[in-house]
Amino acid sequence: MEAIPPPPPRILIVDDDESVRDVISVLLREEGYDCVTASGAEAALDVAKSDDTPLVISDMKMPGKDGLWLLEAFRDQHPDTSVIMLTGYGDTESAVDCLRRGAVDYLLKPPKLTDLIRSIERALAKRRVELAKKRYQKKLERKVRDRTTELRNALKDVSTTYQNTLLALVSALDAREHETSDHSQRVVEYTVAIATRMTIKGQELDEIGRGALLHDIGKIGVPDAVLLKPGKLTPDEWIEMRKHPDIGFNMIAPIPFLSTPAQIVLSHQERFDGEGYPRKMRREDIHIGARIFAVADTLDAMTSDRPYRKGTSFANAIAEISRCTGTQFDPEVVKAFLDIGEAGLVRIKENMVARKKAAEQAKAQAPGGQGPSVDSR
Repeated sequence: MEAIPPPPPRILIVDDDESVRDVISVLLREEGYDCVTASGAEAALDVAKSDDTPLVISDMKMPGKDGLWLLEAFRDQHPDTSVIMLTGYGDTESAVDCLRRGAVDYLLKPPKLTDLIRSIERALAKRRVELAKKRYQKKLERKVRDRTTELRNALKDVSTTYQNTLLALVSALDAREHETSDHSQRVVEYTVAIATRMTIKGQELDEIGRGALLHDIGKIGVPDAVLLKPGKLTPDEWIEMRKHPDIGFNMIAPIPFLSTPAQIVLSHQERFDGEGYPRKMRREDIHIGARIFAVADTLDAMTSDRPYRKGTSFANAIAEISRCTGTQFDPEVVKAFLDIGEAGLVRIKENMVARKKAAEQAKAQAPGGQGPSVDSR
């Protein structure tokens, strides 16, 4: 089956002189072009709206709107249309100006047929190249968008995997230390709430949250005899216990995405007045995430039950933290903490408990979920 040849290019001829329009139209039709005409600039725009017009040949000087006005109009309304300008002798300055404004060529009137055909062929060839470039650009942009979406989803998956891994590691540590009710995750919730109140957001907020989550990771390196000792620690045992910030820092600092959380792990036992450990850092030398964490950790420690004591009320914990402003805690952090208020802090804990309960119920109800336990010893 023979391929159907494409239709001839449509050329719009614009001139206020009817005889000029007719002559050019006849000559170009004999060369195989599809020609339409318009007697003025505004009429030409109306013609161009009705069908695709690859090329316009326009007189420079016409009554009313001139050729330069038409050129600008086509650049604005039909940017893919090429324009060739016709100009009389002595008007070459205007012709050069039209080239600067986007015309592909200009010819002196009356144009020679050979010059006109060459100009048309150059204009149409240039247009084909430009359209091909635009199609390629759009295809490339679409591919970039698709790849960006794929990459964003992949990074999200990786981030989720990292976070789940960290949560599993910290949960194992909490279980080893006999912490109850997800101490590390509660501290993260309080820390993030205070940081958000201090207008910290984005990546910095995420990194502070990770630092809070991993604050005690160094206790993995503390002997059980020290970590799990029910009574008071001896001076030598305290030396061992106080190694855990350095141990944690050395564990995670080499991991690129944990470099900032590592600074929080290292300094989470420092005090605002310089009486903390292990570096005795003070004030702004302590990472802002560690200064925020110190308040959050104290709140959770005071309001959580332990085997050896009952947790105190949120009101008592808030009062104690407020009393230690400027010594143990950064005043700016305490101000943000107090702005959350007792009701807001209680709500954070209650919401976390509710989410955990809902997750456990969903897991139990899911196909293959954990059913009633059976003692099979």
